[in-house]
Amino acid sequence: MTGKNILLPQSLPSFVEVYPNIINRLQSTGAFRTSAHKSPNHIIVNEYLPGQGIMDGPAYHPVVATISLGSHTVFHYYKYTSGTEGSGGSSDSPARVIDPVPVLSVFLEPRSAIITTGSLYTSHLHGQVLMAGCLSLHPNHSPQLRSIREVEGDTIIAGGNDSHPPKLADLNVEIANWRLLAGAQVKEAVIKGGTLQRGVRYSLTCRDVEKVASRAFLRR
Repeated sequence: MTGKNILLPQSLPSFVEVYPNIINRLQSTGAFRTSAHKSPNHIIVNEYLPGQGIMDGPAYHPVVATISLGSHTVFHYYKYTSGTEGSGGSSDSPARVIDPVPVLSVFLEPRSAIITTGSLYTSHLHGQVLMAGCLSLHPNHSPQLRSIREVEGDTIIAGGNDSHPPKLADLNVEIANWRLLAGAQVKEAVIKGGTLQRGVRYSLTCRDVEKVASRAFLRR
């Protein structure tokens, strides 16, 4: 990727196109049907140790697929509030305040995939950390974090129906996808309550980069 966000073309590794053919599986969801290449053409692999996390804002075509390997994690989606606070320092525009209470929290099991698109991509921030008093100059800029708390384990308050859904104790927010969870350990935590420690997690972030360098560009 160049400094102007132009992708230098390179073949994707065989394990994402041959077996288990991750690219075709993501393409078949239809999430990339309006993107320039109708399919992801760029994958970033990151390693996260327990307690590490990241906040991500909008970039590329407004859809991103995230595949989790290794440990579980929790994705929180945050919205901007209607208020502003001073200036962010690099612009005369007032900084926008991010609500520290997520609008959506999703438990990501190992070998799971989550696709973020629509307003959750274009006008929200998502990540694996707990936020408090964060600012950003504009939704299209990376957040300027005042205070974050990284998480090494997730404590679940037991629940099992719509009236009493399981919640994450740190924020007292519902686990939005609790009915879809498949792992025996997390199912037990949902029913009985408990803490699940995070381990090393590997994230495959799959996007469609709209601008790809031509052969003429590469010959310069």
